[in-house]
Amino acid sequence: MEIPMKINLTVAVEKKGYPEREIKEVAFVGRSNVGKSSLINTLLGKKIAKTSQNPGKTRTINFYNIDEKFHLVDLPGYGYAKAPKTEIAKWGKMIEAYLKEREQLQAVALLLDIRHAPSDNDRLMYDWLLHYGYEMIIIATKLDKIKRSQVQKHISIIRKEISFEGEIFTFSSLNKTGADALWNAILQRTCSL
Repeated sequence: MEIPMKINLTVAVEKKGYPEREIKEVAFVGRSNVGKSSLINTLLGKKIAKTSQNPGKTRTINFYNIDEKFHLVDLPGYGYAKAPKTEIAKWGKMIEAYLKEREQLQAVALLLDIRHAPSDNDRLMYDWLLHYGYEMIIIATKLDKIKRSQVQKHISIIRKEISFEGEIFTFSSLNKTGADALWNAILQRTCSL
């Protein structure tokens, strides 16, 4: 895995704040505290995205410009968060507006906690992305939290619950398992000629 040399961050809450540069993007979605920011930090080789034990740390759309070639986009989490309901509702509208309007978006990485069957909110997000025809990268996070012998069982549960037939990437921010395969998947969608 090649670590990016230059990373610039743009923070937005609405379309007028999005970066104007016409480069491809991969967005990361998932429930609060599933590990989106930790995954981005692992991929970038530095702690640039803010993380927390408390759900709901990411409250803006964070565009990470990677070597002026593409953006990784960290979206707020859905589901439970330690924030007022009105604030959580704003995040939902912010996420939906970005996903519906962003022409540079090449793929959406849906993060699911490998320890648990997908939640109702996870299934709703998956169905929504499927309905609108987004290319999806499914990532099962927190791989280090289960025994190696249990991995295929948990992947099978995820696959069955969301009716997904493609590759499911497994990932651990703790030991970087899956980082190389995930980088390759992202680069295939953002850096192809």
